[in-house]
Amino acid sequence: MRKRNVIASILITSLCSFVARGQRASEPPSGTDAASLILEKPEGERRLHRSAGTTIGTAPFILKFDPKNGGTKHLVLFSENLLAGAAIPRHKHPSCEEILILETGKTRVHLGETVTEVGPGATVFIPQDTWFSAEVIGSEPVSLVAIFSEPGFEDYMRAISVREEEPRTPMSKAELDAVRLQHLHAVTYK
Repeated sequence: MRKRNVIASILITSLCSFVARGQRASEPPSGTDAASLILEKPEGERRLHRSAGTTIGTAPFILKFDPKNGGTKHLVLFSENLLAGAAIPRHKHPSCEEILILETGKTRVHLGETVTEVGPGATVFIPQDTWFSAEVIGSEPVSLVAIFSEPGFEDYMRAISVREEEPRTPMSKAELDAVRLQHLHAVTYK
């Protein structure tokens, strides 16, 4: 009887830990590896950029849904807060489309040949293979959500970051260049 109580206690503790990390998941439908997930705003795989002289923010970004988090086959979603003065460098995604939702703050968006200043609630559709960059303007941070039509970019994001609880050492320019070369199928930087 005591052994069953210990096992039950371990299972309940594990389940509570799983739920506390935002991994409220259902069993995947038969024939698929995907699982349903419900995540609160701060939940997901929290990561920190390993800066290599870029002006991307120091706040965590959160990989929410991708092949490793929920088992998605076609979608990737992450969120991030960009602090005042931060920027997303000029880049394009050769094999997927992106939707960017700029929830707060003011942002200068460069999309192809178009430059526009937008405010809270703006949405940006970035077609496949289209150059894009953005800068936070003003003093308020920009909270954003990025949705990608195909997996790939999240692997690059993991390669240039560490989990929030891990030590963060800056990347050298040579290391960043090498990572970017490995991920040209997902993202190209100018």
